[in-house]
Amino acid sequence: MLGVSFVTFFAFRFIPGDIVTLTCPFCDVESQEALREELGLNDPWYEQYGNWLLGVLQGDFGRSMGEGRLPVSTELERRLPITVQLMVYTVVLTVVIGVPLGILAAARQNTAWDSGARFAGVLGMSVPGFYIGVLAIAFGAAWFGWSPPQFATGYVSPWEDPWINFQQFFLPALVLALGSAAVTMRLLRSSMLEVLRHDYIRTAYSKGLAERTVIWRHTLKNAFIPVITIIGLEIGGLIGGAVIIETIFALNGIGYYLLYSIITRDFLVVQSLVFLIAFFYVVVNLVVDLTYAWLDPRIRYA
Repeated sequence: MLGVSFVTFFAFRFIPGDIVTLTCPFCDVESQEALREELGLNDPWYEQYGNWLLGVLQGDFGRSMGEGRLPVSTELERRLPITVQLMVYTVVLTVVIGVPLGILAAARQNTAWDSGARFAGVLGMSVPGFYIGVLAIAFGAAWFGWSPPQFATGYVSPWEDPWINFQQFFLPALVLALGSAAVTMRLLRSSMLEVLRHDYIRTAYSKGLAERTVIWRHTLKNAFIPVITIIGLEIGGLIGGAVIIETIFALNGIGYYLLYSIITRDFLVVQSLVFLIAFFYVVVNLVVDLTYAWLDPRIRYA
């Protein structure tokens, strides 16, 4: 996390232009320099980074350099629930779509079900999510006269109107989940086919156990370890996809905030958001590692 923040800090300092140049392009040189001094952009790099890091350790992510100079923590309180809800919807749809298709493809290997599931998996991995999102909005508006509710109403929390909230998040979550579900399906199919060749599976069948029992009780749990790894990595990578999807569907979450801050060269906001994303990624991978011991009792952590 420290490495990510350090690289982010220096990467943006090497990009030509800063927030002063963008927000005050017609100001004279003296006014621009005065604004840079006020924002601390003229301070030595180690002082800027040290002040930011000290604030983060105290729970203070600083203030935006843009219009309003709002605290980053205030923006996070407003935008984080939107992104978290999008992530939850996306993970649920990833599991609901990817896991049953993977099980079906493995249990019905070399049948039409298997071929259809593999074709859907390749399609889901090949077509970019932003392209599907644009098509969904364009065809929805052109053919059915429909557009996502947030285009007119803004974000509506699930406590205010669950149905409107569901409409706002289902389509972007589905678009974001298709690629992850495709990866999950293909990996689960391969992993289950490998487990199904083991001797204890043949023994279970020879004892007369039903196929459903063999699949769900003996095969799926052992085949799920690599799938859990991929799902964890996909969850961590969803933030990157959320940057584009939130912009397309006008969801004013962390992803949209990050993109806007990059465009406006709001270095401090970008640095804080990237740090939080790295923290989220580390936590997700830790949870995935701890889940291994529950899936496979042979795994123990010293």
